[in-house]
Amino acid sequence: MDNATPTLPTQNESYGFWCSMNEHASAAWPLVSTAIAAATGCEPEQVRAFLDSRHGRHFADDVQNGLFVGCNLKDAIDKATTKWMGWTIGRNTAKEYGIPHGMAYLTGFVVQAIDDETFA
Repeated sequence: MDNATPTLPTQNESYGFWCSMNEHASAAWPLVSTAIAAATGCEPEQVRAFLDSRHGRHFADDVQNGLFVGCNLKDAIDKATTKWMGWTIGRNTAKEYGIPHGMAYLTGFVVQAIDDETFA
């Protein structure tokens, strides 16, 4: 992702990543949007849909865990991104969500987010 790619604002301040980040939300949003887009190669609309979803809420939990153990915000986001990119989609998740088996977990859920009504 290049610097010309926009970071889209959240459309769901009451749930997803934004809500779970509490007082860190406004500072974290552009950092996490950029980190996820760079890691996954996904479009800003897909990144936003993921972050606004329940899976974005779970991603925020991992960022908060990093903050809890003393990481700064950027490092906590990078740590969570690396963790989610290190996981792969298993057979059951592939069946449930239609994401290809073996795909990086983060990429799979970011790609799926924009097309899946359960993320709304």
